[in-house]
Order: sequence, then C-alpha cells, then structure tokens
Amino acid sequence: MNTVSAVPQQGPKPRRLTLGRIGIYAVLIAMALFYLLPFYVMLTTSLKTMPEIRLGQILAWPQDITFAAWKAAWSETCTGIDCSGVSAGFWNSLRISAVSVSVSVLFGAFFGYTLSFWKVRGMTVLFTLLMLGAFIPYQVFLYPMVRAMAALQIYNTFASICLVHIIFGLPITTMLFRNYYATLPQELISAARIDGAGFLRIFRKIVLPMSGPMLIVAVILQLTGIWNDYIIGLVFGGTENRPMTVQLNNIGGSETGERFYNVNMAATILTAAVPMIVYFLSGRWFERGVTAGAVKG
Repeated sequence: MNTVSAVPQQGPKPRRLTLGRIGIYAVLIAMALFYLLPFYVMLTTSLKTMPEIRLGQILAWPQDITFAAWKAAWSETCTGIDCSGVSAGFWNSLRISAVSVSVSVLFGAFFGYTLSFWKVRGMTVLFTLLMLGAFIPYQVFLYPMVRAMAALQIYNTFASICLVHIIFGLPITTMLFRNYYATLPQELISAARIDGAGFLRIFRKIVLPMSGPMLIVAVILQLTGIWNDYIIGLVFGGTENRPMTVQLNNIGGSETGERFYNVNMAATILTAAVPMIVYFLSGRWFERGVTAGAVKG
C-alpha cells in the first residue's frame, strides 16, 4: 500500500506566478538590459554611417545598414604605422592562444594528477607555493620576467609571449585539475597500479579520458584570459606578434582629426568575438565542469 498517496493534501494550491517570482524576473531583466545595452550601442553604431552617427541618436536603429566599417576595421584602419586593420592581430592572438592554452592545460592536468594520486615528500609545500604564485598579481613579476626573457635571448618573440602565458596559467590550471581529481576514487588508480600500469600510462589511458568536463573549464578560462590580455602582449609581443587587444588600443592612438566611431566599435566587437563564441558554444559544459569539482577546496 502506498502510504504517501493516502495522506490528504492540505493548504492552498501553489500559484505558478507569485509576487516574489515577478520581482525576481524584473531584477533579472533589468540586469540583462544593463549588460546588453552597451553591446547594442556598439553593434548599431558599427552599422551606421558617420553622418548618421553625428545626429546623436545613440539608441536609434541604423537607417541604412552598412558593413563598410567592419571591412575597414578588419583590413584598412591604421593600428600605429600599419594600416592593415586588426586582421594581423587576430591571427597573432589565435596563434598565441592555441599554443599557450594547449600547453598550460595539458601540463596543469599532469601536475594536478601528480599532486592528487602520487603523494611524495614535499608535495604540500610545492602546492602551497604554486597557489601563492596564482594569487599574486602578475604585474609584480613583469620586470623579472623581462630580464629572464632577455637572458634567454627570446625577448619580444613569439616564444617569449607564449612562455609567459604558460607560466602564469599553470597555477590556476593545476589547482583546477587537482581539485577535480580529488573527486575521483583512489581505488581506480590503485587497481591500475596492481594491473601493472605505470605513472604515465595511468595518466594517458585512465585519468586524461575522465577529465573532459574540467578540460573544457580550463580551456575556457585560459582562452578568455589570454585572448583578453593586454599587458603581457604589449610587453612581450614585440612589433611582429602584437595580439588583437594591443592593436585595438593602437587604433584609438593612431587617429587624428575625425574619429570614426563606427570603425572603432566594429574593431571592438571583432576583438571580443572569439571568447564570446567559445563561451556561448560551450557554456553548458562549462557549468557541468564547474559543478564537477572546480570549486571544491
């Protein structure tokens, strides 16, 4: 007999739309409009002509939509003495992000695996020092890093900017993977060792295939951080490897006379496009990865 169904229902039927729920929706809609309004202004401004922009109707939809500003931002506007748009910076950012993200995430997973399953003497001290480096502002290390890169004779090269991003990204990726691996059963690793699997084989065949959610979280965090970086790209990139953010800043500094706001807005959206696309495409897996252990202490 089902005793639960025998209990009579008491009290009023819950209303689907309550005053509290209306308030929550109002707050959420207000917050969404607050954050989306600047993007709307940027997008509509980039689609307007300069005579229409001079009318001062900042919230108005474009009367005659044109993509000329987008074309100019990509391949014609000046970023310093170079007048080839932000396209060169886009490819530089893509190369820098591909190398820096892949290496820092792979090594972070390896170090997290080592700290979680292979307890050796001094690991606690090493992890503490690693976390200390993660929470100290990286601007503090800029000058020592410049001297180190100069001593290695790779300063202002593609290798130097990638190496700096990898070094600064390793503490946070190691922490993410260490906390995620702490949720995996230790017996799994012990059984693999009994079956004869070694250190690298366990990592490659067992641990890494189980790291999908955390790999996505680490890639998104590293990609957005490296793509949006300005200071490291400015200091270590040199003239040939400037990322998109540095070129975007140079657009404003290169203009004399009339300012082309539609071109500036188009260049800004182009610079922010890659992190936004990555997040929208992988947001669901990002949430799964975070709840799977990224925030576990």
